[in-house]
Amino acid sequence: MIFQGYRRSDGKVGVRNHVVVVPGVACASVAARKIAENAKGAVYLHNPNGCGQTPGDTELTLEIVSGLIANGNVFGALIVGLGCEFLQENRYREAISQKAEKPVHYISIQEIGTLTETVRIGTEIAEQMLREAAQCKREPCDISELIVALECGGSDPTSGLSSNAVLGNTSDRIVDLGGTTVMSETPEAIGAEHILKRRGRTEEIGQKIFDAVRANEKLFADLGIDVRDSNPSPGNKAGGITTLEEKSLGCIHKSGTKPFEAIYEYGRMIEKKGLIFMDTTAYDIASVTAKIAGGAQATVFTTGRGNPIGSPVAPVIKMTGNAATYARMHDIIDFYSGESISEEKTIEQLGEELLLYLIRVCNGEPVKAELNHAGDVAINQFASYC
Repeated sequence: MIFQGYRRSDGKVGVRNHVVVVPGVACASVAARKIAENAKGAVYLHNPNGCGQTPGDTELTLEIVSGLIANGNVFGALIVGLGCEFLQENRYREAISQKAEKPVHYISIQEIGTLTETVRIGTEIAEQMLREAAQCKREPCDISELIVALECGGSDPTSGLSSNAVLGNTSDRIVDLGGTTVMSETPEAIGAEHILKRRGRTEEIGQKIFDAVRANEKLFADLGIDVRDSNPSPGNKAGGITTLEEKSLGCIHKSGTKPFEAIYEYGRMIEKKGLIFMDTTAYDIASVTAKIAGGAQATVFTTGRGNPIGSPVAPVIKMTGNAATYARMHDIIDFYSGESISEEKTIEQLGEELLLYLIRVCNGEPVKAELNHAGDVAINQFASYC
């Protein structure tokens, strides 16, 4: 199966052709945002950190920000630094160069001297990159070059019964065609880890997934926290989900039936093909961000209650199996799977329809999150629910 994508010089493939403007530290956000607003067509990629963190958290920020810039959907980037922050230009350049080859520019507010002049210079750089990016043309790419992130949030019983089941069917189809899909949200596998363990391609892979889920639960226990006190969330409970185990059993449906080929740490670049598990938080935005930093060019996000989040780097398709949510939130939902509940269509029929819609999105059709300019970024390896 073929989609029309952008082939990069380093071999990566994108479904979008973004020029991103990134603050190297949160203190430089005002300049980066103004530059992105001035350079029409540029995308603002928020970085909430860059300084004032522990060494481990600093490395995590660098891993995620460099991964987002390295994503095949990004043509090039302008990083706007302040000057005195911990994550300096050389750190960013080294991290990005290890993952991708693309134009990366860097300016510093303190070096330039005024905010106004920083914005002027940055706008010129961004506009030049936009002209260069406009020379890139879409070309036929095989679906085997696609990495699709699987996500759920604002879940209710229709998530497990319909939208996650349909997404799982689509995931199986992508894997059968040689592509890659990525499931995550480790806390929302608690109670279902024994099932995931059996689905490892090897016993070792299955055990690693099992151990990651158990370690996540232990992390909260060591802090004196019962993860079940916050997961399911109040919204999940209002929607009809009663226990974390019940939620987890519905959550894992979106991974389909294929064996897991590998498990990756939070935000690490994905190199394996097939179905992948990434060890992430259950917090939607941070989980989506991590998988896109790992290389996912598109995300399919199921929601029963409704959720408008998006990404500045990759299209986030929203789907629901809840008829009321689809009717009320038509401006944020892209795909409806509730016909599997009403028995108007089968899971298999909807799985094929979702795949065909995904291809259209990869060819350039905008999703609601893009039309709404939703560009959410969060970097958080541990959070208990969403």
